[in-house]
Amino acid sequence: MSAARPLTALRTVAAIAALPLLLTACGYGSQAAEDDEQPKVAADAKKLSAGEVRIGYFPNLTHATALVGVQEGLLQKELGGTVIKPSTFNAGPSEIEALNAGSIDIGFIGPSPAINGYTKSKGQNLRIVSGSASGGVKLVVNPEKIKTLDDVKGKRIATPQLGNTQDVAFLHWVSEKGWKVDSQSGKGDVSVLRTDNKVTPDAYKSGSIDGAWVPEPTASKLVSEGAKVLLDESDLWPDKKFVITNIIVRQAFLKEHPDVVEAVLRGTVKTNAWITANPDKAKESVNAALKKETGKPLSAKVIDAAWPSITLTDDPLAETLQAQADHAVDAGLLKKPELAGIYDLTLLNKVLKAAGKPEVADAGLGAK
Repeated sequence: MSAARPLTALRTVAAIAALPLLLTACGYGSQAAEDDEQPKVAADAKKLSAGEVRIGYFPNLTHATALVGVQEGLLQKELGGTVIKPSTFNAGPSEIEALNAGSIDIGFIGPSPAINGYTKSKGQNLRIVSGSASGGVKLVVNPEKIKTLDDVKGKRIATPQLGNTQDVAFLHWVSEKGWKVDSQSGKGDVSVLRTDNKVTPDAYKSGSIDGAWVPEPTASKLVSEGAKVLLDESDLWPDKKFVITNIIVRQAFLKEHPDVVEAVLRGTVKTNAWITANPDKAKESVNAALKKETGKPLSAKVIDAAWPSITLTDDPLAETLQAQADHAVDAGLLKKPELAGIYDLTLLNKVLKAAGKPEVADAGLGAK
């Protein structure tokens, strides 16, 4: 498998959320918004097999590949006359619903909603066709109340939502410490408070939580309020890598328009390479895209702190997807899923090979 590409100054965010027993994702709300600004397409540009491709993503740092790829025109360049129709989502469930309804064709999304979307449709609706980002999740705490990892016991720790990717990771970590917590109520040796990322900083300032296991930039927003990073989740994974954002596609679209999907993947591979080679420009591009999508860019203090904690990677890090599913099962938040067939990396590996890059593996979970 190819090595993830560390950014000299970028690594990112994504909030993923879930419903009890079935993982979904949580971002910053639940509505999709179509981008009113149309991409520039040359008049003589040749269309591929589809006139347009509808792409969904979150206005989060862990979706930097999409944000920069659209903002800089790197995806549109590969698509020629096939027009990108971007939509932003504030929650994984709404993006999965849009994919299921055929409202979008390709999405950037976290592992939990990808697993949920695949299992709920009995493997009939989506495929993961590429990775996008790794890392970007931290345990940040009030340094006056929590000085060591053992001090977390008995404290109030926020996670974004019951059963979401960070909630599962924290419950797994708690279990590894030998502490007991009821996964549904969050009560036990640690009080797990499911708190929307939008309000977590205010909850921290008010003193209603003692810390949080959260993605970027929420973690760095807490640090800007005086919190301290106690643990980076990357330190718990082999080679410090775990998937936080995948690229998924509707199976019907993949079957009918493989040339379009391949063009998008050429664009994402080139975008990741561009971000790696131009970290300062990429950071400006991400913040410009965030301002356009949310009306407010991140402060320099927050984005500079959040930037290094995520690695953009074309590799979907398939082994870590399986591990995250296993952790959710162990926590009692997910029935054991059948993930065979969730990946189709054929087009990605074709693109990587053409670019002179190593191919990536699907951990035995590829489509037959």
